[in-house]
Amino acid sequence: MWDVSIVGQLVDSGAFTSENLELSGLTTLRVGGPARIVAECATTQILVDVVRLLDSAHIPTLILAGGSNLVVGDGGFDGVVVRVSNNTVGLEEDFVTAEAGAGWDRVVAQTVAAELGGLECLSGIPGSTGATPVQNVGAYGVEVGSMLRRVQLLDRRSGETRWVEPHALGLGYRTSVLKHSDAALVLAVELTVHPDGLGEPLRYRELAAALDVPEGRRLPPAQVRDAVLDLRRGKGMVLDPADHDTWSAGSFFTNPVVSDTELMRVLSMIETRLGDVAVPQYPVDGGTKLSAGWLIERAGFSKGYPAENAVVRLSTKHALALTNRGAATSADLLALARDVRDGVHAAFGVRLEPEPVTVGCAL
Repeated sequence: MWDVSIVGQLVDSGAFTSENLELSGLTTLRVGGPARIVAECATTQILVDVVRLLDSAHIPTLILAGGSNLVVGDGGFDGVVVRVSNNTVGLEEDFVTAEAGAGWDRVVAQTVAAELGGLECLSGIPGSTGATPVQNVGAYGVEVGSMLRRVQLLDRRSGETRWVEPHALGLGYRTSVLKHSDAALVLAVELTVHPDGLGEPLRYRELAAALDVPEGRRLPPAQVRDAVLDLRRGKGMVLDPADHDTWSAGSFFTNPVVSDTELMRVLSMIETRLGDVAVPQYPVDGGTKLSAGWLIERAGFSKGYPAENAVVRLSTKHALALTNRGAATSADLLALARDVRDGVHAAFGVRLEPEPVTVGCAL
């Protein structure tokens, strides 16, 4: 049991506090039990002071910003939830600086409006800017890691703040040294942008086709952003409170990367089950990336699975998204996730890994 008198110290630090707040209202999946205390930090200095205070007092702490990559258990969190709400965004000629609590799509939209290219393929992704290097967020052929200049971190062991360059983050496919670790907290991010009025070269076939141009072409970022948002809406991947198909954490599983040896075994299992079919596969560092969505559907989990009246379903637009139909619990969500994960493994010998972070529950 920890000392609840910490609330007064949090208020003295400048945080706005609430008690017994349901975390389901703070995540895009809209599941999760209550938090003992929520401390909202509107500035970077308040955020640093609050986290230093909690760490020095050894109080259980959950850092939460956009809540788009988080599954909280039905029992909630018996500690202090720190809401990252610092949100200043600054644009320069060839880079943008954004505080961790700034909504990511707002950052992208501001760069596009200023005719600064580079981030447009990452339009429509929910959540906060601070989460993007942690997850090395990516979409339509672009990863945040390729655009990073540096990241400001709070070292939670020493209490010091510092800027680090991307090579220090161990960035990989949907991961970094910051993921599944509480050693450091992202305070702000600097990202490179193109000042010439053109976006990144198009590297994703579906997006290039939607724009009716060859891959590799550079286009005005506003044109690319519009196309990306249209594609994401068609897959239920743009948040809409009225559409349960968007009550999700986006793609629930990462696309698996398999070694050359594993690939031969997986392709053999696919051929045994499905016959001679074209399998989406992409060479990457460390092996070959397969499509998790393709594997899920071919393992028998179609869009909308398991039924129209189920409290948790795969999106009717995208089999990779697990969606809350309005009254789901975390237990309901994780039961479906296990069903899909185990079914894909049984069918093709590939174990899918979840993309969201779990708190107070386990897959």
